[in-house]
Amino acid sequence: MSDVEVSVRIPAGDVVLEADVVVPRPAHGIVLFAHGSGSGRHSPRNRFVARELQRAGLATVLADLLTREEERTDAVTGRMRFDIGLLAERVAALVDWLPEDEFARGLRVGLFGASTGAAAALVCAATRPDVVTAVVSRGGRPDLAGEFLRLVHQPTLLIVGERDPIVIELNREAMDKLVGEARLEIIPGASHLFEEPGALEAVAGLARDWFLRHLGDHTGTESR
Repeated sequence: MSDVEVSVRIPAGDVVLEADVVVPRPAHGIVLFAHGSGSGRHSPRNRFVARELQRAGLATVLADLLTREEERTDAVTGRMRFDIGLLAERVAALVDWLPEDEFARGLRVGLFGASTGAAAALVCAATRPDVVTAVVSRGGRPDLAGEFLRLVHQPTLLIVGERDPIVIELNREAMDKLVGEARLEIIPGASHLFEEPGALEAVAGLARDWFLRHLGDHTGTESR
């Protein structure tokens, strides 16, 4: 069977979010990307990671967590990107939609969060323990998940650049509060955006291996 690539509109409370879904065949799991800090589904860094996951047989969902109107407002105020409660609600709505989608149905779910989206992903993992199987954070702010960290039992991988010392410390403090398996990986020579040669490739490789380890033992669409 050929891979599936579709653009969809997903209801999330009183708004509708746009998303790009890619499902390779066979698929060993599905990873939903939670963007942050003014980023969206067109983020070149997240799309790069998504392509690496797809090559490994993992389905991906890249969705905008804000509507176009909200993005315009946020570009001026910068407030909505730090509204972790709102972002987590949107991520949870997307997670709740996955079992309804004919292509994503039956696949184990992983969350890949970047920047403030990492906090939203962890809050969602805490509130959807029976659905979310694993979490990866790239240059994230897991500390912004607050007390929800103590409710995250899913295996969580935190990836930070070596040249991002403040975020490294925030990730270490957050990791101590996670109750499930947790690991901190520091990419040598990398800054916050992982723009250095080989840095994003390292992120993608770590994320791929983490998700395959925790999602890959489920056949999902392989049997369809």
